[in-house]
Amino acid sequence: MMKNTLKVVLLTSMLPFAASAAEGLTPWYVGGGLGINDYEQNCDNALTCGDDDPYAWDVFGGYLFNEYIGIELGYRDLGNADWTGNDSRKYDVGASGVSVGIVGFYPLANKWSLSSEVGTYSYLLENDQKFNGVNLSDSGVALFMGAGVGYNFTDNLKLQAKYRRYENMDADVLNNLKMESNYWGLALSYRFGTASQAPVAAPVVAPVVAAAPGDDDKDGVTNNIDKCPDTPMTHKVDATGCTVYENVTTKYDLGGILFANDSAEIRAGSYADLEKLADHLTKYPQHTVSIEGHASNVGKPAYNMKLSERRAVAVANALNNKYGIKTTRISSIGYGVTKPVMQGNSEEANRVNRRIEAIVTGTEKRPVMR
Repeated sequence: MMKNTLKVVLLTSMLPFAASAAEGLTPWYVGGGLGINDYEQNCDNALTCGDDDPYAWDVFGGYLFNEYIGIELGYRDLGNADWTGNDSRKYDVGASGVSVGIVGFYPLANKWSLSSEVGTYSYLLENDQKFNGVNLSDSGVALFMGAGVGYNFTDNLKLQAKYRRYENMDADVLNNLKMESNYWGLALSYRFGTASQAPVAAPVVAPVVAAAPGDDDKDGVTNNIDKCPDTPMTHKVDATGCTVYENVTTKYDLGGILFANDSAEIRAGSYADLEKLADHLTKYPQHTVSIEGHASNVGKPAYNMKLSERRAVAVANALNNKYGIKTTRISSIGYGVTKPVMQGNSEEANRVNRRIEAIVTGTEKRPVMR
């Protein structure tokens, strides 16, 4: 049952390789082989040796990394050996299992090639003779190496003569059986795909002189490469004839948010203008705002700097707490008396300088004009 299952799994796994054949030889190939196998040491310390069943076979599939080396997966049945041991028990033992190996190829002239391989053989050693009504078996992993010579009948079909040597095929349950094996056989393989054909020279055609392409929208980019053929003439364009845009930082006038002398408290009458700013930020969630605080030129500059910072923080907190604008969109900074809107120390200058300005930064794109 196990042998049949392994055969079915291996053969069905090759079907996608066949279906993927395309133009040009693919790296995938499949094949099968027949041969004879000679188990060594099965008659050491034996009373008599019977007639072996030396016929072996295998199926395999492989993938070529290039024309010289690849990897190969296969299922192999090495036949049976027959003997009677010193324990007077009859043995009829055969090995079968899955092999994985690296294969190398060396092409020769006239479609001939040499090959070599090395890998592992995951085997099951099973005795067809029953002991106390049971077929004893054991499994393990053996090493193998091999060499061969091949001939390509076509680009796809290759015949190879192969030799393989298997080492350390042991079975403790079979009276500590230790065997090696020599295999000689023939293998026929098929590589998927078709060989690429030599390119056919294109006919010589007299050159055709094309008329110079026009520029319908007069933007300096000819129609054959113009991806935006209706660009206004006033717009600056890129190499493909499309409008060049720039990100514009907008300044939003907060209006009448002024503060009393030496105060950072927002007046009740100023909330109408503050609400306008909040509405703008709600409508354009991609915009951010910098709240800039200022002071009149009365008193010490250091104190006025701190006072302007408190005014900026007061407006920033109101935007967050009262109108729900996220703090990640709000920054605040104080400029003290360094940026007066009106010079001097008059009563009017001091009144208008005790203020807040809001600088709104957006990602609005505007066309660059010529």
